[in-house]
Amino acid sequence: MLKVGIVGGTGYTGVELLRILSDHPEVSIRAITSRKEAGMGVAELFPSLRGRVSLKFCEPAEASLERCDLVFFATPNGIAMNQARPLLDAGVRIIDLSADFRIKDVAAWEKWYDMTHACPDLIAEAVYGLPEINREKIRNARLIANPGCYPTAVQLGFLPLVEAGIADLDNLVADAKSGVSGAGRNAAVHTLYAEAADNFKAYGVPGHRHLPEIRQGLSTVAKREVGLTFVPHLTPMIRGIHATLYAKLTAEADLQALYANRYADEPFVDVLPPGAHPETRSVRGSNLCRIAVHRPQGGNTAVILSVTDNLVKGAAGQAVQNMNLMFGLPEALAISHAPLLP
Repeated sequence: MLKVGIVGGTGYTGVELLRILSDHPEVSIRAITSRKEAGMGVAELFPSLRGRVSLKFCEPAEASLERCDLVFFATPNGIAMNQARPLLDAGVRIIDLSADFRIKDVAAWEKWYDMTHACPDLIAEAVYGLPEINREKIRNARLIANPGCYPTAVQLGFLPLVEAGIADLDNLVADAKSGVSGAGRNAAVHTLYAEAADNFKAYGVPGHRHLPEIRQGLSTVAKREVGLTFVPHLTPMIRGIHATLYAKLTAEADLQALYANRYADEPFVDVLPPGAHPETRSVRGSNLCRIAVHRPQGGNTAVILSVTDNLVKGAAGQAVQNMNLMFGLPEALAISHAPLLP
């Protein structure tokens, strides 16, 4: 059994991680830390986990995380980078669900996250945890930077086009929408029911923190800098990412076949039949990314529709997928459940 610890298990990503791990046959959850909720039973804060998780939240100093095989950081940005090194030195492997190790350019990270990085040397070592690109590197990694929710949907949607070299890589456009759980569990005016319900709005148009992460991933695959316009939107739903992606084609190709072949062996990417329009509810609660490929009026613009659950494939489910790879377990173990409907 893998001995697993979770740092910061009180947010939406944390409870989703607990839900999945509590059903994982090869995992023993040893500690869940929270300074604010220390001493409170997990099932008291999250009644959905009653009978599944019997632990109490504890202070980080009392968690004995160095005795774990793996530690997940489900924390705000800036926490993992200050706590990772002693755990790595103790032989513990880490999956960080925050953005602390995602962006390789330290100066760019510090600009977008407005803080000084505590361990820039570990950024170079960290493996970006998108299995569809880095599966073999993930297997041997001791530090995983779990991708963001928007970057997962956008990169998986663009990836076959970029790999094939048949799109104008200077002018990619990603129009993406997220449910309010993507903003986290902390109280904020813009996620109040009276603010978010019956409303739809764009935000972060001048620049969003996920923009450099997406550009980095696509540029690495393309082996050149990629130009991307990324506009996120907040929608009045709890879960889900819907990314509508636009790319000008520079060569002829059977796009349906291109996508179907690229993802034929991927357990969590489902390429839909021609003419399909994936819905966010078709992936709710699952680790799936569903993709549909369109070429309106047979023109030179590809329109790719990519949907995920931001808390699963966009966060906790992908983290468990990475864990399975790191420890030689079946990749789909504990994350192959069907989506929830309605």
